[in-house]
Amino acid sequence: MLSGSVHSLTIRVATAADASALASFASQCFDDTFARDNDPRDMTAYMDTAFGENVQRAEITEPHQLVLLAEREGALVGYAMLRDGPGPDVVGDRDSIELARLYVMKDAIGGGVGAALMQRCLDEAMSRGRRTMWLGVWEHNQRALAFYRRWQFTDVGSHVFVLGRDRQIDRLMSRLVEPSY
Repeated sequence: MLSGSVHSLTIRVATAADASALASFASQCFDDTFARDNDPRDMTAYMDTAFGENVQRAEITEPHQLVLLAEREGALVGYAMLRDGPGPDVVGDRDSIELARLYVMKDAIGGGVGAALMQRCLDEAMSRGRRTMWLGVWEHNQRALAFYRRWQFTDVGSHVFVLGRDRQIDRLMSRLVEPSY
């Protein structure tokens, strides 16, 4: 685990100037998370279109998206992306917000980075007046599924995610932005 506490963590909104660093970081996180369970050709095919300075710059500057960077002592340790727009029907709230990505570098997992990013995403959703947050997560990513369940996301359905030539199943999960306890 990386040294440092959650208190030394800063979360900020990404700018176009972050595109190159984010592209490299996002690609590495995706590879660390999924390479061992997928065909290398499918990984390469997907990563060639999903990551790159121009791709991340477009995501950062897209008005209906918000990219958040988590840094510790100036080093990128995680990121998240929220996407405004109607969710799938199974979410049950057309005015929801998607948690499109939430990744933490391998060495920082378990150090509070994911929790800090999730809380910031929920705060952002609340400030935008969204009632529901939803996401898609690979059905075989047990660590992520457990994380989202701890954050009160519930399974509401599924959709297909295409990784190269491999058609995979993502579980769709949602939760109220401001849950009732």
